[in-house]
Amino acid sequence: MTETRIKPYAEQQAEEARRQEQQRQFRRNQVFGLVLLAALVLGWWLLRANPRWIFPPGWWRW
Repeated sequence: MTETRIKPYAEQQAEEARRQEQQRQFRRNQVFGLVLLAALVLGWWLLRANPRWIFPPGWWRW
């Protein structure tokens, strides 16, 4: 059930700041998880790929 009383301005601002901090941390964790997932997919793809396709003969002589 929601609170129906009118809160003091300082309390409202503190709650808003707390919510913004939680949302910032949530987004940071979300981005970190997506980057980790992308790195895992890339690693899996590189391990499963044909080495001659990744490093063709003479690739170091460009």
